[in-house]
Amino acid sequence: MANLKLVLDEEMDEPYTLVAIHCSEEEYKLAYLLNVHLGTRFKRRVSDLDFSSEGLLVTYPIYDFVDVNKYNNYHLVANRCRIEEAVLQSAVGLFATGVSEKAKTHFLLPEFKKVDYFLKIYSDFETLPLRKIISEINEIKQVISAYEVEMDDIKSKNNLIFD
Repeated sequence: MANLKLVLDEEMDEPYTLVAIHCSEEEYKLAYLLNVHLGTRFKRRVSDLDFSSEGLLVTYPIYDFVDVNKYNNYHLVANRCRIEEAVLQSAVGLFATGVSEKAKTHFLLPEFKKVDYFLKIYSDFETLPLRKIISEINEIKQVISAYEVEMDDIKSKNNLIFD
């Protein structure tokens, strides 16, 4: 019996642009600042972006905005998730037992550990005013810097699938 093998040469990924944002504000405050300065309407999703890492459930807050006039989809997601783990200490003396907490930080894209947030932009058209968007983000007082991330530098692209 003959085996049939199908080879798909083209990538089926939707083209998107990824903007790295360095900002020390909380994600809801950054979403509000982007709404004010860019004229967007970011809203938090009902369910966060969930991953399983080292037996723990890691969640990243995600905000969406769909621009129906320009056919663009925007996703704002945090790169860091800090999890408090309870660690049981062994008994050394009579009253030495106890529970301590240990904080551990997980990253959505581990190759960009210094980035606080990512803005993922889907566009149906080739022309996206990316320079204008990045310069408007950089004009926000609370934002340290924003820049485009090259797609070749991203090793964990599967973490950017939000649907």
